[in-house]
Amino acid sequence: MDTVEIFDSPGKGRGLRATKEFWAGDVVFSEQSIAAVVFDTLAERICHSCFRRQDKLQRCGQCKFAHYCDRTCQRAGWTEHKQECAAIKAYGKAPNESIRLVARIMWRLDKDGSKVSDMQLTTLDELEDHITDMPEDELKEFKVDIHNFLDYWPRNSKQHTIDVISHIFGVINCNGFTVSDQRGLQAVGVGLFPNLCLVNHDCWPNCTVILNHGKIELRALGKIAEGEELTVAYVDYINLSEERKRLLKVQYFFDCTCEHCTNHTKDDIKLGGREVDGVKPTEEQVKEATDFCYQMLEKMDQARLRGDYHEVVKICRETIEKTEPILADTHIYLIRMWSTMSEVQAYLQYNEDAAEYSRKMVDGYMKIYHPNNAALGMAAMRAGVNHWQAGKIETGHGMICKAYAILMITHGPTHPITKDLEEMRMQTEMELRMFKENEYVYYSMREAALKNRPMTMMNEPKSVEEGIKNLFHRRK
Repeated sequence: MDTVEIFDSPGKGRGLRATKEFWAGDVVFSEQSIAAVVFDTLAERICHSCFRRQDKLQRCGQCKFAHYCDRTCQRAGWTEHKQECAAIKAYGKAPNESIRLVARIMWRLDKDGSKVSDMQLTTLDELEDHITDMPEDELKEFKVDIHNFLDYWPRNSKQHTIDVISHIFGVINCNGFTVSDQRGLQAVGVGLFPNLCLVNHDCWPNCTVILNHGKIELRALGKIAEGEELTVAYVDYINLSEERKRLLKVQYFFDCTCEHCTNHTKDDIKLGGREVDGVKPTEEQVKEATDFCYQMLEKMDQARLRGDYHEVVKICRETIEKTEPILADTHIYLIRMWSTMSEVQAYLQYNEDAAEYSRKMVDGYMKIYHPNNAALGMAAMRAGVNHWQAGKIETGHGMICKAYAILMITHGPTHPITKDLEEMRMQTEMELRMFKENEYVYYSMREAALKNRPMTMMNEPKSVEEGIKNLFHRRK
C-alpha cells in the first residue's frame, strides 16, 4: 500500500500517516475484513454472506444457523462457513458473535498465514489487546467466552495456546468494526480490519470510515498534507469533552489529549443559554432548564422503549415549550428532543411538525459538527425528506442538496445511500421547477398524487445518524 505508512505517533504509539496529499472525498485506502459475522440478534434476518436484509432467507441445511439470500450467496460464503458449519453441528448450537468471529479469524489465519493479503500492513500479533486494562467484571465475561470457545473449537482444527486465543479476543474487543446492511443504514454485524486498527483517534478527525459494498473505505474529510497523521473519531463529537474522554478511557483504554478535549472546544455552546437581543438567561435558569430536559429525556426513552409514541410526543412537546426559550439552539439535550420529535412525528405522519423539528436539529448540528461530518449529512437528508413530504419543496430540495454534498465526501458516489440521494435530488429539482412555474398546479398535482396513494404507516422511528455515530463496535 503506497498511500500510507506506519509511524510512531507522539503519545499514541503506532499510527498511520499519509505518503501523498489527499483532498476531501478521496479514498485513502479500502480494506476487506479478515472475517466478519452477523450479530446474534439478527442471525435469522441478515444474509451471512452479503449482509443484506431480506424478508425470506434460506437456512443452511446442515447447521440450521447460517442464513443466505439464495444458493449464490450460500456458495460465496461456503469457504468461511465450511468449518464453522461443522463446529456448530458438533457443539449443538451457535456460540455468541464474539466466539464465532474469533473462530473465523483463527481459521483464516491458519489457512492464509499472519498476513492474509499483500495490502495488510500489520499482523494481529502486533495489535494491542488491552487485556491487562480490563475491569474485573469485563474480565470475568472475557474468561467465560474463552472457556466456551475452547469447548466450541474443533479437535481436528489446529490447536492454539490460551495466550494466542486470549489475544485475539482482546483485539476484537477493542478493534471490532461495525458491519452495516446493504444500504448502510443499520449495524448488522462485526468484523476485523487490521489496517483500520492502526488509525488513531481524534475528536475532530481528518478522515471518516464507511462500509461500502463489503469493504471499509477510509475517506478524507478535507485536505490532508503528505506526512500528516490520519485520524478518525471513535466516539461522537456531540458529547461534551469530559464525556468523550470518559468513553474513550472506558472503551478504548486511553486518555484523549486532542486539541478539542484539551481546550473544551464548543462545550460552552453545547450546554449554553439562548441569547435574545443581547440578553442571556442566568446561569441558574440554564441549569434548571438543563436538569429538567435531562430528566425528561429519561422519561422519553422509557416511553420509546414501550412503543408509546404518543406519550413520547407529549413529553417532547412539554419539554420543548418549557426549555426552548431558555436553552441555546446548540444545547445538546434540546437538539436530542428536536431529533426525537421529528422522527416520531414523521412516523405518525405529522409531516409539518417533523419538518419543523428536523430543521432545528440540523441548524444545531451545523454549529457543532465538522462541516463534512457524516452524521450531519444523514440528518440533513432526513430533514430534506421531512420537508419534501410536508410539501415544503424549496427547503426540502435545499436540505437534500446539502446532504448530497456532504455524503459525496463521506460515502462517495457509489454508496447506496448516495445513489438514493441523487435520485431524490433529481426528483426534488424537477418538482421545484414545477413549483416555481406554477404553485397552484404543483400543489394540485401533489394533492391528487397523495389522494391516489393509500395511507401507509412509515417504518418505526430509528435514528439513521446513530448507525453513523457508532461505527466502532465495542461489546457492552
